[in-house]
Amino acid sequence: MFIGIDVGTSVVKAAAFDASGAALAVESRPVALDIRGGHVEQDMDEVYDAVVDVLGALRTVGEEVALVGLTGQGDGVWLVDESGRPVRPAISWMDGRAHEMVGEWLASGVFESVFRRTGSAMFPGCPGPVLAWLEQHEPQSLDAAATALYCKDMVFQRLTGLRATDVSDASMPFLDPHTRSYAPDVVDALGLSHRSGLLPPVADPLATGTLPCGTPIANGPYDLPACALGAGVTAPGDGLLIVGTCLASLVATRDVDLAGEPAGLYISTDRPGDFLRAMPAMVGTAALDWVLATTGVRHTEVDALLAATPPGAHGVHVLPYFAPSGERAPFVEPRLRAELSGVSLESTKADLIRATCEGIAFAARHCLDAAGLTGTLAICGGGTRSPAWMRLFADALGRELRIVEGEVGARGAVLASAARHGVELDVASWTAPTSVVAPDPERAAYYAKAYEEHLDRLAAARARARRT
Repeated sequence: MFIGIDVGTSVVKAAAFDASGAALAVESRPVALDIRGGHVEQDMDEVYDAVVDVLGALRTVGEEVALVGLTGQGDGVWLVDESGRPVRPAISWMDGRAHEMVGEWLASGVFESVFRRTGSAMFPGCPGPVLAWLEQHEPQSLDAAATALYCKDMVFQRLTGLRATDVSDASMPFLDPHTRSYAPDVVDALGLSHRSGLLPPVADPLATGTLPCGTPIANGPYDLPACALGAGVTAPGDGLLIVGTCLASLVATRDVDLAGEPAGLYISTDRPGDFLRAMPAMVGTAALDWVLATTGVRHTEVDALLAATPPGAHGVHVLPYFAPSGERAPFVEPRLRAELSGVSLESTKADLIRATCEGIAFAARHCLDAAGLTGTLAICGGGTRSPAWMRLFADALGRELRIVEGEVGARGAVLASAARHGVELDVASWTAPTSVVAPDPERAAYYAKAYEEHLDRLAAARARARRT
């Protein structure tokens, strides 16, 4: 059997698959986030112990393990010593302590110059701003560290003793997408030249090692590109939409276009010349969760409420930008906040829920358009558990959806590891959709017009945000 490990932000999972890609077993363990005053940190030992735990639990399946693939959350800074042990808690990609740093770089032009060089639009939780913040406020931690790793790289080093990252994690924000190596001028622009030794070696192709038991493992791409692999999104123009706490839109491409509004990033893949144009938005299911909690509606009621009110939600509209850090894709607007309009005493809970779901779908369409979607679209994530919302997504996007359920990231990690180790797997079987949802032509036409109106409301909201 084949095992994929996915070290998520709040849950660590390991999934076992047979040679055809059928899931045999899944083990998961929660891991805590320490959230205080805009700082979001994690205990590295807790995360690593959870990985060891889920791997151990899968031994009960009883089959010999052919190989293991590893993926996990991206960005953040995981400072470790020579042996891979933490010198301080990990700083999560969700952390906001460096927001003023990003604001200064936006004003000075550093933000745009980095994007024009690497295709990476920085945000507070990515390594550049976090390392620069640590240099200013906590240099002793950088002095004590041997490497500033990413999450999966910390796990890989603890499991194998090898210090490395891959081109996907290194893409934000230091990697030159053309040379597939670090860009010294970018490191210098962020004031980090004297800390360049902390950047982990970029293994290209993927780093491989062996577990203590002798099983081969590969340190795969981080979770977004791993999900693209697991969903079969590799042909130029094809895309993936991950409907989770945040929306992540990914489109496969062979072109790196650094013109236009700086936003999102280009993720290098383990296939030289192939990239993913990524628009990882802040908006996502967290917006719907807030509306559900505020209105007292349970998740199990969403499908029925979506059926209880027509497209357009009786004139209620939601700009679903609820994140306190604003939005980062397909534009950067730190002060943007959510807006509700068209609400009256006659508005119902169903109207509010549908308007929120429509607003999130429009945000996804905006991201996918900006990322250059022209081909097929796969969709995965927690949002796929709502059939009614998936039908709404298909209508609002005006596209057929290939719904891919299960442990898509872990599946992609196995496929990456198999390719690296020369093990042939039937990729079509491993990435087959669970179901396909086609749009209704009449509703799709309605939503095409409604989407243009959404963009008009968004443009006005962005203008107001800039005046605050």
